[in-house]
Amino acid sequence: MIPAAQVARISRAVPFWMSLALSPLLVIAAGQGGWWLILAPVSTWWLFIVLDAALGLNVENADPDTPEPSLRWYRLITLIWFPVQLGTIFFLIWYATRADHLSVVEQFALFFGVGVLSGTIGINYSHELMHQKNRLERWLADLLLATVLYSHFRSEHLLVHHRHVGTARDPVTARYNEGFHRFFPRVLRESLFSAFAAERAMLARKGKPWTDLSNPFWRYWTLQAAFLGLAFGLGGGMGVVLFVFQAFIAIWQLELTNYVEHYGLTRKHLGDGKYEHVLPRHSWNAAHKASNWLLINLQRHSDHHYKPDRRFPLLQNYTEDDAPQLPYGYPVMTLAAMIPPLWRRVMNPRVRAWRQRYYPEITDWQPYNKGQNPLPR
Repeated sequence: MIPAAQVARISRAVPFWMSLALSPLLVIAAGQGGWWLILAPVSTWWLFIVLDAALGLNVENADPDTPEPSLRWYRLITLIWFPVQLGTIFFLIWYATRADHLSVVEQFALFFGVGVLSGTIGINYSHELMHQKNRLERWLADLLLATVLYSHFRSEHLLVHHRHVGTARDPVTARYNEGFHRFFPRVLRESLFSAFAAERAMLARKGKPWTDLSNPFWRYWTLQAAFLGLAFGLGGGMGVVLFVFQAFIAIWQLELTNYVEHYGLTRKHLGDGKYEHVLPRHSWNAAHKASNWLLINLQRHSDHHYKPDRRFPLLQNYTEDDAPQLPYGYPVMTLAAMIPPLWRRVMNPRVRAWRQRYYPEITDWQPYNKGQNPLPR
């Protein structure tokens, strides 16, 4: 257990600030063109694969009772990220659509890198912010999600995923043997509708129609339209195309992560639409040190589902006695997910072992595999 006094030290927070280097790297790449344009994926995915291999695991846990003021250096990176991301995206739209040295292919390569910034970092930070009670932080989450045209993720994540994870009602719980290339279009379609239905149902309980202005979808649509308009103002039609492209790359990375986090892990159906409570065993855990710096401890996902509003520096690591463990960090696992035969070879035996360990009494897994169990009440 790391005592609160040590957690508060700026030296412990500094590794989580490495993401700030991505913005100037993208600006440098835009100015140089050519092979410089691979800087963003190399400095995130590939660099942190190497760092994970070199630095290994971090199984230490911070004192979960560390007071809020002691976390200011950790919180600050998530608070300042929106202006960094906003400035990077729209400066590069303005620059790339006027730069004679960038071909169309190079423009798309550059905005693939921008999608790494807005997806690997930006959506992840929005996830941290949306779980907090502070109004500013929740607004920052909405602004970040609007820059990748995926604002409904907040409603889907808070109202659907956390309530129904591990059941057929949760679109982003990947089913056993479901390849990512089947999962991705399914989750794009289902998560939008489930998010809207959840907000509509919440308003109905208050006696209000979905058209009521308190429906956050009005805010989502307004912010997204504003950013699309800004992209057009700065870069014309090509500016809009590049903006949408980086948004798609960001969303792809988010859903790759969602795919990995709960693949094959289902909650036991108790009958009559009732399910067991969510437990650490229903999320894959990864204690890899470097990628947890990059992803602000997102890989301690088992504890996140136990305490969703717990700030990222205080998320606890679980051992294999309490939660299933990924063999590698998310950078490796998301790459593996893009190759379904490789993914199944690595993960299906682990899912089967998990089932045998926790649910030996279940002999027919077909309803779980196909999402055919009754929807939770």
